Amino acid sequence: MENFIVIAIVVIIVGLAAFYVYKAKKSGKKCIGCPDCSSCSSKKGSDSCGGCCCGCGSDHTGR
Repeated sequence: MENFIVIAIVVIIVGLAAFYVYKAKKSGKKCIGCPDCSSCSSKKGSDSCGGCCCGCGSDHTGR
């Protein structure tokens, strides 16, 4: 019974993570783990950002 509970919890966590990735990709995010993707303008190379994995241009230095 304990194994079933642990397996159910793991399945729920993996399912929620997969749903989060699906939703993020559907909304157009290129780099899901990048916290700065939503804070920069959509233009690459804008003045407020420098160079991010998602193309928003952030250099992740806290500017």
